[in-house]
Amino acid sequence: MADQMMIKRCNEMARIIRRHIIDMTYNTGKTGAHLGGSLSIVELLAGLYAGSIRFNRDDPEWDGRDRVILSKGHAAMALYAAIAEAGIIDKNDLYTFKQDGSMLGGHPSLNGLHGIEYASGSLGQGLSLGVGAALALKRKKNHDPRVFVFLGDGECDEGSVWEAAASAGHFELNNLIAVIDMNAIQYDGFTSEILNMSPFEKKWQDFGWDTISIEGHNLQEILDAYKHHGERPLAVLAHTVKGKGISFMEGNWRFHNAALSKEQYDQAIEELEKTV
Repeated sequence: MADQMMIKRCNEMARIIRRHIIDMTYNTGKTGAHLGGSLSIVELLAGLYAGSIRFNRDDPEWDGRDRVILSKGHAAMALYAAIAEAGIIDKNDLYTFKQDGSMLGGHPSLNGLHGIEYASGSLGQGLSLGVGAALALKRKKNHDPRVFVFLGDGECDEGSVWEAAASAGHFELNNLIAVIDMNAIQYDGFTSEILNMSPFEKKWQDFGWDTISIEGHNLQEILDAYKHHGERPLAVLAHTVKGKGISFMEGNWRFHNAALSKEQYDQAIEELEKTV
């Protein structure tokens, strides 16, 4: 089990990431940003970047680094904030998000920004990239790095996800971890109503994966899941709340992508400050 100091450090990073997400969204003005799905993966990223990941700040291309692929690329704000808090990019860059000339676009792109392994945004593609990366590492006999792919539950409606899942199971890619953000809401409604994928966990198991089901805002469970090492790829089914941490956004599909008024911004900041 993770020690309490580690959990405390991860929780503090999560609180700061949430503040960055709110600030970044407000700074976009009327353009807005993908709030809901960014806020739901905060602890999942904090548990990685404050507690589990292998990387070298002085050598971002170090061969021994873990690879992170944000398949649900619309949650880029959370990833940018996490890599900033991990010291991979400058925190001041966060406030150029979506601005002209910024390297921080609405979705991650391959523009030279450290910490971004692959461009993403077209849903359903990231797990295939992860399979390729994990297989390449194995064939190069580079056995230490892991490949983390963050997907949305709505994204798993895409057939390409399951083609990649079948390939990962076939090649026994035990260096591959798929983290599924199961916040139960996608762009146009509840996932269970758009396309009911149950029994969801069994599908991953049938494709040859180990599975762990966790509460996706519980750092103890997250850190323990990230320590798992078996003979097969791992799917972490993280049950989360869309818009987590801001009362009027939680479970509210309207904040999948939204701009913030001054009143909404002030309320969000006030709520976050109460969690200190």
